Amino acid sequence: MQRTAVPYSFMISPSGEFGIQGDEWAPLHATIEGWVESLALAHHASKWAERITKLVGDDVDGIDLNGCAPVHEVRGLADTWWRGSDSLTALYGGEAAALDFPRGRIAVIYSGLDDWGLRGGVDDDG
Repeated sequence: MQRTAVPYSFMISPSGEFGIQGDEWAPLHATIEGWVESLALAHHASKWAERITKLVGDDVDGIDLNGCAPVHEVRGLADTWWRGSDSLTALYGGEAAALDFPRGRIAVIYSGLDDWGLRGGVDDDG
């Protein structure tokens, strides 16, 4: 895995939110478990997707999430995940918020997923 220095610290708020503290506090996920789910989902989606597309800055605004449902397990706040019919989309806005740098927004679209790729064996009913 690539490692890099970042201009913020990972923090857990008194109410249990996982986030980053840069120039501003940016809660990424409502819980630590949500953050862990998001990491697991990124790993899973990257393994099963036929194509991975990364958009940065203003290009993120062009993403159409109509017909997509939020992935509630990640408990996303500034960083969220959306499930479409054959894709998973991760929207990362936490760094942009913490550093007051809107061009730092990132979207990663994992497309060409079958049912296993979309859900990893998780049933919608629980």
